[in-house]
Amino acid sequence: MTSAPTTSPRTGELGHRRLGVPSVTLMIIAASAPLTVVAGGVTTTFAVTGVIGVPVGFIVLAAALAVFAVGYAAMSRYVTNAGAFYAYIAQGIGRPFGVGASLVALVAYNAMQVGIYGLFGFQLSMFLEAKFGLVTPWWLWILACIALVGVLGVNRVDLSAKVLGILVALEFLAVIVFDIVSFVVAPEGVSTAGIDPANFFVPGIGAVLSFGIAAFMGFESAAIYGEESKDPKRTVARATYAAVAIIGVFYAFSAWAFTVGVGPTQIVEASQTYGPDLMFVFMNEHAPVIISDLMQVLFLTSLFAALQSFHNAVARYLFSLGREGVLHRGLGSVRAVSRAPWVGSVTQSAIAVVVTIGFVIAGEVMGLKNDFAPVEFLYPVLTMFTWLTNTGAMGLVLLMCIIAIAVIGFFRRDRRGLGAWSTVVAPGISAVVLFAVFVLIVVNFNVLLGQAETTAATFVLPALLIVPGILGVVWGIAIRTRNPELYERIGHGIEEAEAAAVEVEPQRRGI
Repeated sequence: MTSAPTTSPRTGELGHRRLGVPSVTLMIIAASAPLTVVAGGVTTTFAVTGVIGVPVGFIVLAAALAVFAVGYAAMSRYVTNAGAFYAYIAQGIGRPFGVGASLVALVAYNAMQVGIYGLFGFQLSMFLEAKFGLVTPWWLWILACIALVGVLGVNRVDLSAKVLGILVALEFLAVIVFDIVSFVVAPEGVSTAGIDPANFFVPGIGAVLSFGIAAFMGFESAAIYGEESKDPKRTVARATYAAVAIIGVFYAFSAWAFTVGVGPTQIVEASQTYGPDLMFVFMNEHAPVIISDLMQVLFLTSLFAALQSFHNAVARYLFSLGREGVLHRGLGSVRAVSRAPWVGSVTQSAIAVVVTIGFVIAGEVMGLKNDFAPVEFLYPVLTMFTWLTNTGAMGLVLLMCIIAIAVIGFFRRDRRGLGAWSTVVAPGISAVVLFAVFVLIVVNFNVLLGQAETTAATFVLPALLIVPGILGVVWGIAIRTRNPELYERIGHGIEEAEAAAVEVEPQRRGI
């Protein structure tokens, strides 16, 4: 009798044992988009806050997230689920809260991913016009990119990992070249002003942390690839620690290089004048033009890498929820060949298309066309990118606060031989610190959105996170009453899949 796959391509398992620690670490780093953060995030933070000690902020945040990772990594040894946050909260606090968290996560990851499309389309359109005189609408390149990301999304995850690995390596190389040039130029000498704590603990520190935390978004995604890792019990923890350490040190050093290259007395004014273009303007002045052009191309590939990483995360969340029946079971489908969550991937691509078209139509209605008026021309950056990515960062920080509490709940009855540090103390500390950062984001939300005063967006965007979360909790409670069997599966997807495999095995043998 011919053999058959252990699970049906309709539902079941993702591709197993394809990702090692390096691959997962690269997935995480790709989501944080190193070149994008250094070129865009660092300069924006200098410009908006006026604080020179931005590099210290990255070290502080890296330390806080490393403490969070202690409990997160400990729980990852016992919970392996593509739903990550959803499964952790369901098993640590309760299934209804897990359902609520799943909807917050879906909104947050989609917001991060679709928001980055806005910056990608704008930057590519600008680059083509500046270099080749080709005038094109920003949304055209977004739609083309959505198609390419979607193709990779429905293929084997290790293919995405290889592509992202190459792009991330090139990003690092580009930023390292910038760092070296900065220390060589050093108009005011190799000043330590940027790494002096006295220049960090000043008014504006809250805004620095609010901006800075967005640079780390994606570091928590290691658990999403647990089911596809070679050794989930070790891979998730090691990749998370590696990513936090690499990202934190790299961002801090590169932000310091910015202060040295431009000069600590000039960095704020220069950032306010040039914004994300400051890195490329600087390289134009102090290096061959070809270097600056290559860096601009790598800036675009950096955005592409982040788009692919967040796309993969959304597809796996949808897969996990579909597999367990919390959302439509069709979302739990995987391709027979690649074992990729193809329905989740296509769904995420469709969401990106719809939201992009919505922003295009809104821009047309408001008359915000590419007519080179500063505010109007920057429309996709000032709205689509700024609004959505900051909303996504807010949601992910909120989820990390809840995750820290979930870790304590998970180990409350049985520490499984682990000490108090990883099961109680570290999660408790990280919960307090992350909640403080969340409050800072809320307080500084207008600043993050680039608004001088409160507008409808100040309330509507957070509501996009909070309302689905509340509805999800209510929905979870309703499931408990109406479908106890489904309720028991919430947050336990991999266990259900394994049970299903055991059931179909006798059928395959004709028993």
